Amino acid sequence: MATDFLSIHSDEYFMEQAYRQAQYAYEEGEIPIGAVVVANKRIIAKAYNQTEKLNDVTAHAEMLALTAAAEYLGNKYLHDCTLYVTVEPCVMCAGASYWAQLKRVVFGTSEPKRGYRRVGNLLHPKTEMVSGIMAQECADLMASFFATKRN
Repeated sequence: MATDFLSIHSDEYFMEQAYRQAQYAYEEGEIPIGAVVVANKRIIAKAYNQTEKLNDVTAHAEMLALTAAAEYLGNKYLHDCTLYVTVEPCVMCAGASYWAQLKRVVFGTSEPKRGYRRVGNLLHPKTEMVSGIMAQECADLMASFFATKRN
């Protein structure tokens, strides 16, 4: 991933920042999913999965990032924000993004077993969804993580 050629306001740039968060999760033995929330072309929150660390099944990267963004803005609604996440959100995280009324959700790789799209579109009707940004890198990180867990 060569950030030298990426605009700092592109989906690829912000997904790379989410990917860095996923790498932190990987290093800590957490499922490697990372997320950042962007407002006005600026990262206002970032997080990675911490379900093991916090002993909390809701401590998904998206949930932690949405909470941090709402706190930063002082508002539970994130109308002008984009959530970048390395893996398709689960039903819980898609539901949280619905209630936050995000402008956009951008994710890297699909999650056919646990992703929200397997049960239909759970995003807010005004939320734009973009997928496939850095899909291969995000999928490879997940595959590497689960391969090490199996061995």
